[in-house]
Amino acid sequence: QVQLVESGGALVQPGESLRLSCAASGNILSIYAMNWYRQAPGKQRELVAVITSDGSTNYANSVKGRFTLSRDNAANTGYLQMNSLKPDDTAVYYCNVRIPMLGNYWGQGTQVTVSS
Repeated sequence: QVQLVESGGALVQPGESLRLSCAASGNILSIYAMNWYRQAPGKQRELVAVITSDGSTNYANSVKGRFTLSRDNAANTGYLQMNSLKPDDTAVYYCNVRIPMLGNYWGQGTQVTVSS
């Protein structure tokens, strides 16, 4: 059973930074991609960023240049560094790992609020 535990969400002012963490049980990050989604109130969950097992990254246009993914395989933890935060970034952020034949796993979500 794969478990993903997120942390790092907070209330920040526009322009500030946050780093979200997603700790995985088991050595899966060197094998599978980690996806980050977010869901704002009243909106559908959207894919924000992906880091593959070989370290390649992709970002939604809305966060490109401001958000950066990284991964520590030894610690089984993925990170989403968010800079120059905007009110539109306010959402619950989720990490996700899809493992073929086993399942689609989600973290519990962490709230990010950007407000002055």
